[in-house]
Amino acid sequence: MGRISSFGQHLYTGRVSVDFVGRRRLWYSISVLIIVASTLGFVVQGFNLGIEFKGGVELTAKVQKADAATADALAQAIEDANVPAAGDPIVTTSGSDTVRIDVRALSQDETSVLEKALTDAGAQEVSQNLIGPSWGKQVATKALTGLAVFLVVVVIFIAAYFRDWRMSLAALVALAHDVLITAGVYAWSGFEVTPATVTGFLTILGYSLYDTVVVYDKVRENTHGVLASSRRTYAEQANLAVNQTLVRSVNTSVTALLPVLALLVVGTFVLGQGPLKDLALALFIGMAAGTYSSICIATPLAVQLRERDTAVAAHTGRVLARREKDAATPSAGEAVPVAAGAGAGGRRQPTRGPRSSRKRGGSGQGRAGRS
Repeated sequence: MGRISSFGQHLYTGRVSVDFVGRRRLWYSISVLIIVASTLGFVVQGFNLGIEFKGGVELTAKVQKADAATADALAQAIEDANVPAAGDPIVTTSGSDTVRIDVRALSQDETSVLEKALTDAGAQEVSQNLIGPSWGKQVATKALTGLAVFLVVVVIFIAAYFRDWRMSLAALVALAHDVLITAGVYAWSGFEVTPATVTGFLTILGYSLYDTVVVYDKVRENTHGVLASSRRTYAEQANLAVNQTLVRSVNTSVTALLPVLALLVVGTFVLGQGPLKDLALALFIGMAAGTYSSICIATPLAVQLRERDTAVAAHTGRVLARREKDAATPSAGEAVPVAAGAGAGGRRQPTRGPRSSRKRGGSGQGRAGRS
């Protein structure tokens, strides 16, 4: 713990520094690769939409032990029932004694046939829940409306608070970065897209924005009045701000990710199918991506846009020119080569002894003469 604290102090004072702003092309390249892989997930795998979004019938069967063998037996019973309209059923376990079967929208008679088939296969109790696709569409529409309003408010808030539209644009790019990565992981994982997933997506937007605003606030503090100084550039002061908030961001993210990871493990391996698992996956991926984007995407991009400003570019040129001049000028302790025996202007300077010795010599001679 002492080493971590010491490392954090060195980051804050600038003794140790990671060049996040200067290496922005590296971070951009990593993000592009991840986003491309995520986009392939949309195309190749696609989203596994839950029954709430595509509609259908949800059959819940109570069994003695909800394991893979029981789920396979019930899936085979659905197939043997010979109800073509059921399509390919999705059979998942939920808890220790429940199996959930999602099928397409059926008539009441077809649903009764499936219930009897499940009961004959060993299900103790079977219940049904008819879900129309219109409800899922309403959830998606409201989520998109909320997202649009959220983004508009974010742009106005950041631009007004930091008085810089470039920070707003960089924050939006970071938010889009987090959503695309989370959606891609969701597509590759095959998890169902449920209303809990939508809730998770909206939650990670707020978390990502929170982390970005914290870093931005330190950037504003460090760069206040930087154009009047010639010691550091705007980019260097912004990079110092990222390093000063690095330990805090990492600690906060790890503290938040650990309980979410516990929810993900419990929801996946203990409870089985359910909204807890869907919510936890979206939160875990989104929060991790949000921490990365606030450090490696949002701030470097905001600095890159800010450096296009004429005043900032001129200041950066002055700082670099002064450093080159200081590097070419010899230091105070370095000897300056001068011609032997020559002073200023090349004239030989008279050699004089110490004044104190001349005074002592003169006074001594006077005393000897008087004696």
